[in-house]
Amino acid sequence: MATSTPSTDLPRTRPLTELPEEADPFSTERTVRTGDVDTGKRLRLDGIARYLQDIGTDNLAAVGASETDPLWIVRRTIVDVHRPAEYGRTLRLRRWCDALSTRWANVRVRLDDPDGPLIETAAFWIDIGPTTGAPTRISDGLFEHMARYAHDTRLKWTAWLPGRAPDEVDDERVFPLRATDLDPFGHVNNAVYWHGLEELLPLRPDVPDAPYRAVIEHLLPVAAGETLTLRTTLREDGLTVWFTVEDHTRAVAWIGRKPDALRWTP
Repeated sequence: MATSTPSTDLPRTRPLTELPEEADPFSTERTVRTGDVDTGKRLRLDGIARYLQDIGTDNLAAVGASETDPLWIVRRTIVDVHRPAEYGRTLRLRRWCDALSTRWANVRVRLDDPDGPLIETAAFWIDIGPTTGAPTRISDGLFEHMARYAHDTRLKWTAWLPGRAPDEVDDERVFPLRATDLDPFGHVNNAVYWHGLEELLPLRPDVPDAPYRAVIEHLLPVAAGETLTLRTTLREDGLTVWFTVEDHTRAVAWIGRKPDALRWTP
């Protein structure tokens, strides 16, 4: 296994924002069921990703934006597991926007249970025009609603992870896709990438001992019929995996323990 000295100034180590005092974000609940846990009853990362998708859809409906802004794609998702959730727990999910621009937004979701699990997430979502398939302006009403707790209304995209795998990796494997992995647009659903990351966790079994962070950035979609290969490097501070089709990176992920020198928002 290759090693390197962990860095505390990498973009992937940046802390998430705090929930503003007296804020009243959109809130719902979700009970952890068997389909979302591993053999140790831990809520898996792909389960968390599905919760984020569901609360996003529910939030749009609750504020009357299902018709004006129905389609969003995620560019990056960050998951900070401070205290893992387990089977049977009923989690409170709170969702708010902490930064946005006219076409995209950084949306926070906190999953918790008093005196129990605590998982913080952030996702960079892009508003997509349902007819053009291209980024589109957030409707005025939704923009005003989302900006309530935003500290930045000129959000720009900056990649946190390297988009190209090195020539030499520590593990390389084909990741077979199933018909059920595809969404209505014929692309691999976001949660499936987290399946791939869960598949690789045995390479670093120490990582899922909280607290830890996982990050996935999407570059291009994976379509039906394509052969997806996972190429992974192992380092002292975690593992990085490139989701590739032939020589092209479609997504990249990193997962690692929280460095002692950093304070992530709990």
